[in-house]
Amino acid sequence: MTNLTKREIVLDIYEKTGFPQKEVVATVQMTLDIIMHALGKGRNVELRNFGVLEVQKRKARVGRNPNKPETEVVIPERAVVKFKSGKILKQLIKKIDIAKL
Repeated sequence: MTNLTKREIVLDIYEKTGFPQKEVVATVQMTLDIIMHALGKGRNVELRNFGVLEVQKRKARVGRNPNKPETEVVIPERAVVKFKSGKILKQLIKKIDIAKL
């Protein structure tokens, strides 16, 4: 199974709507840019039935360098993006045949 690319999204929208590809590319990119900038400002992005992209804070912790296990490394506090799937997406994922993955 292959990954879904932005290009495939654009082509799918183009085939379903007939809008010019340049407009579809611009719209998809604008949507992604808006989501990216909102997350960059610390805002959560909620897309009903799809899911929520949340900015969360990871605490500072002590890690180890695998090449030098005796050396402890402090991993600083940082922001990360977490995804929580929505109701409809959860239902679709439950139907996946795990053996095919």
